[in-house]
Amino acid sequence: MTGRKNRIVIMLTIALMTASCGKNVVFTDSLPVPGRVWTLDNSASFSFNVEDTVNSNNIFLVLRTGSSYPYRNIWLFVTTSAPGGSSITDTLSYDLADENGNWYGKGFGDIHELKLPYRLNVFFPYTGNYQVSISHAMRNAALKGVCDVGLRVERNEK
Repeated sequence: MTGRKNRIVIMLTIALMTASCGKNVVFTDSLPVPGRVWTLDNSASFSFNVEDTVNSNNIFLVLRTGSSYPYRNIWLFVTTSAPGGSSITDTLSYDLADENGNWYGKGFGDIHELKLPYRLNVFFPYTGNYQVSISHAMRNAALKGVCDVGLRVERNEK
């Protein structure tokens, strides 16, 4: 009976730890890029609901690239639309690798994932549905080696 109780305690502990890890995640999603070729006309669009206008949030762009990605940086257009129709478009530049070609972020095999800060300590002014659209702004219309594009919104702890 002791072994069974130990297993139950261990399973409950793991369940509680897993649940607490994601408690500050407001939204997270990623979209695969067809054929690992991100074209100018293929925006990654996300929609999420905001209920909290009191606490600040951090918004991250999540990018997964393969070894066939030919550059060490990326330029992005990010359009955020708030409830009521107001929107803002940002032009962003991120370094993905250093001068020697060493990739930043986490990697496994030929895939590298970067969690890129977009807006930190931001307060959502309205409750409701927000939309974010991400497209690349590189000179090549077809950007090879991009596997996934994602968005992550995390609520800051008080």
